[in-house]
Amino acid sequence: MPAVPDEVFPIPDSAGPDSVWADRSGPRTLVGRNQRGVEIPIGKGEGEISPGELLKLALIGCAGMSSDVNLARRLGDDFAMRLWAHGDSDASENRYPRIDEEVQLPLDGLTDAEIASVSKVFGRAVAAGCTVERTVVPGVEVTHTILGADDLQGHSDRDGQERA
Repeated sequence: MPAVPDEVFPIPDSAGPDSVWADRSGPRTLVGRNQRGVEIPIGKGEGEISPGELLKLALIGCAGMSSDVNLARRLGDDFAMRLWAHGDSDASENRYPRIDEEVQLPLDGLTDAEIASVSKVFGRAVAAGCTVERTVVPGVEVTHTILGADDLQGHSDRDGQERA
């Protein structure tokens, strides 16, 4: 796995430590890379991930990383978490009009107040710290659902505002 691109093309002057690149590997397929040696096959074939899937992974990856420290304070350092992102592109508009995120957390044994607190902390942490969402949201609606917390009579939205 190359840590820098090969000499086929010159490295742009604007390339920095956080830059990524993708090399064409075949018709409508690419290999995305970073400088730490990670390679991601991009496409719609077997063993490849589509750009839309990458977008959704970027959103939930950022949400998970942004909320991790605050959730660990409430759920313990070794808490389990799984994040999902759902959304289909609108072919007529050639865009994703909505992406729904769902979060699975160990809520068993927590009181309703504790679950509400976890939901609020998650939403605030993502709103404040997720650079990917803060970049994407002006153009696409992104929702977050803590699975199992929606049974409460009212729960908080991304801004911590109560909603029914």
